[in-house]
Amino acid sequence: MSMILSSLIIVPLVGAIIALLMGGTREKLSKYVAIAFSAATLVIAVLLLLGIFGDFEDLGESFEWIHNSSFIMNYALEVDGLSILMVFLTALLVLLVNVFSLDEHRENNNYFYALIMAMEVGLMGVYLAADYFLFYIMWEVTLIPMYFMISWYGGPRRHYSAIKFFIYTHVASLVMLIGIFVMGYESVAPGDPVNFLFSAVKAGIGIAPIEIQALVFALLFFGFMVKMPSVPFHTWLPDAHTEAPTEGSVLLAGVMLKMGSYGIIRICIEAMPDAAFHWQWVIIAIALVSIIYGAYGCIAQTDLKKMVAFSSISHMGMVMLGIGCLSDAGITFAVFQMFAHGLITAMLFMVCGMTGHKVGTREIPLLGGLAGRMPIYATFMMIAFMASLGLPGLVGFWGEFPVIMAFYEFILENDVVWMLLFCMLSLMLTAGYYLWAMQRTLFGPETKKIDLSKAHDVGHYEFAVLLVLSILVAFFGVWPDGALQFLEPYVDNLIAGMVI
Repeated sequence: MSMILSSLIIVPLVGAIIALLMGGTREKLSKYVAIAFSAATLVIAVLLLLGIFGDFEDLGESFEWIHNSSFIMNYALEVDGLSILMVFLTALLVLLVNVFSLDEHRENNNYFYALIMAMEVGLMGVYLAADYFLFYIMWEVTLIPMYFMISWYGGPRRHYSAIKFFIYTHVASLVMLIGIFVMGYESVAPGDPVNFLFSAVKAGIGIAPIEIQALVFALLFFGFMVKMPSVPFHTWLPDAHTEAPTEGSVLLAGVMLKMGSYGIIRICIEAMPDAAFHWQWVIIAIALVSIIYGAYGCIAQTDLKKMVAFSSISHMGMVMLGIGCLSDAGITFAVFQMFAHGLITAMLFMVCGMTGHKVGTREIPLLGGLAGRMPIYATFMMIAFMASLGLPGLVGFWGEFPVIMAFYEFILENDVVWMLLFCMLSLMLTAGYYLWAMQRTLFGPETKKIDLSKAHDVGHYEFAVLLVLSILVAFFGVWPDGALQFLEPYVDNLIAGMVI
């Protein structure tokens, strides 16, 4: 049996262990260990994406892990058009944050890089798992390193933010676990052992009464929507982002939030499409509220990093809107928006983090005229802001506007075209808060409210990382089919299996 998929988990796990053990005089070398092992993981992910190992859908791994009279749990890994982009994005961002932090000097550097690599282990496990119990274990694995990342290396309110992050997401995952067990035991005859393989549970739960499916869908959906996060369970995110170190914010926004939308598609919709149609208007309503509330929240912020955090609520609401359409175009571009948002928010949180480190504050009212003193920094900030507001030619355009078109088709069919006003309002608000923040931060007279004498432009490692992200943002903005070619076959099969 091929171990290619397992290597995507094993390699960062080995890297995490080695980095953890490099204390004392070897502490400074732990960053190079993390870079080496995350680079190896990215190489495997890219080769997988390019089909060097053959068709990636044929590389599944599975063997029984626990087998007793009540249940069967499996170590089962698979990759398809939905997960391959998330695997690539995870490997890419972990390597980039490791390189980005090369100039940073922290206490217990080995712990910091061990936490980053441990997060990669959990994230890869979530996106590769083909067994519900393995999926849940890996889901929980991601929480622990992020909690310590915020609590140990975060800002002044780091302990509060870390505990809030953990409580919100852990309680939500416990509700999700209840849904997994209910789904498993409802998928078999009484007395038969439950096989938690995705394929086995899907075959059984699909013929369960719609009332059972709707209940299970609601339990799972709750766990996933808190992770995205969606209004009204969003309040942990701005606090976590504001206090987390830049590297933690990049991974949290870039790939961890996507676990929620990934779970909705992979588990809720794949296994229970009838229940998805049952809850469709609820999903649409939550999505629209999140889009508008997140955008309004951005306008109220004075901290650049908190503004970007609220923007993630709005943009992930756009992902949920695409999913809620339950159409080919809606789901395809919702997943593309997940990928695009990962690239863009990585840039956004990096430039916001650099603002705090290089200028001494992230408070927008205290900033001004930074473009004259830090032109390279200003260029990358403009690229990131323009990509996030959906400028044509950059990847954010293909994440948002096709979703709005899919939603237009949906509301046209249901004779509620007036609901398009929510999307138009969102676009105007998004352009407003980004242009306002950019004008206040970069242009106009140089600020006299803070001392800029020691402010300096982008460093070599930061430049390299931001350049890579800028190239990808432009590349997929010009040639979105570079990502869509992987998504479309998966979504076609998903839609073909959905019966209204």
